Amino acid sequence: MPLTMDDVTWFETSRPRLEAIAYRLLGSAGEAEDAVQETFLRWQAADVDRIEVPEAWLTKVLTNLCLNQLTSARARRETYVGRWLPEPLLAGDPMLGPAETAEQRDSVSYAVLTLMERLSPNERAVYVLREAFDYPHREIAEILDITEAASQQIFHRARKHVADGKARAEIDEAAARRVVEEFLVAAASGRTEPLVRLLAGDAIAVGDGGGKIPARVKPFEGAMAVATFLRGLFRPSDAKRAMVGGTPEIYAWTANGDPAVVAVVDGRVVAVMCLEVGAEGITACRSQVNPDKLARATAQWAAGEHGEPLSSSW
Repeated sequence: MPLTMDDVTWFETSRPRLEAIAYRLLGSAGEAEDAVQETFLRWQAADVDRIEVPEAWLTKVLTNLCLNQLTSARARRETYVGRWLPEPLLAGDPMLGPAETAEQRDSVSYAVLTLMERLSPNERAVYVLREAFDYPHREIAEILDITEAASQQIFHRARKHVADGKARAEIDEAAARRVVEEFLVAAASGRTEPLVRLLAGDAIAVGDGGGKIPARVKPFEGAMAVATFLRGLFRPSDAKRAMVGGTPEIYAWTANGDPAVVAVVDGRVVAVMCLEVGAEGITACRSQVNPDKLARATAQWAAGEHGEPLSSSW
């Protein structure tokens, strides 16, 4: 039976929630959009009048599509060139989803999305549905075809895995900008000492170039190693300008709720460095420079106001 306009409207009303779930599960905006579109095609082919609870039906279909995607993604990432990092979403992107609680904000942070790569597909699904969207374990059990007790056990295990690797401090947008401004001043100083003072002793730096932009596979570890790397990274050179297609303008922004350095060339986002901040300072610098993972960030950047850059001398 063809969908009515009301059925289509109902789905489109649900699309932002479905995309936010899919993004957290997959760590990729493009893959999240594809999963939601496939969910719509299945909604279109279903006998909608016989579906008692459309929200539950759509969430179940989407989640299982994402679980299949996660299973195949693990195999693809074994052959991925370099270090795989999630696709960053800039402030204001609707795919970031709900942000009313600390748990919801935390679940989409770049740090937690990276940590969730350690989880099994089922652990990731239970964690996202419970932590970010507050689904009862009874509903999660129905979505995943497991028992309610199993859902509770999986959630506690997943939450422990994420908490064991998490040292992120939640800060507001104004504080995030100050962190980035101070970081950029230190990085542009040409000296390691100002950077070391901002970094936690066990800080790391890692990047994802997807084989298209040079990025070190093995993380830099320790404040001095990270500071030395950053000092060189922010030193202007013709080679770097040639690599990204021009002189980038550097902005203080937020991505996934974290302080972020955003580099833009002629309106195109060429790099997003997310800074994870803990009690002892900046604990991680994670850079996304793979152009395939910056298309949505570029579109989001073009749609908003962003003021003057902090620097344009790289």
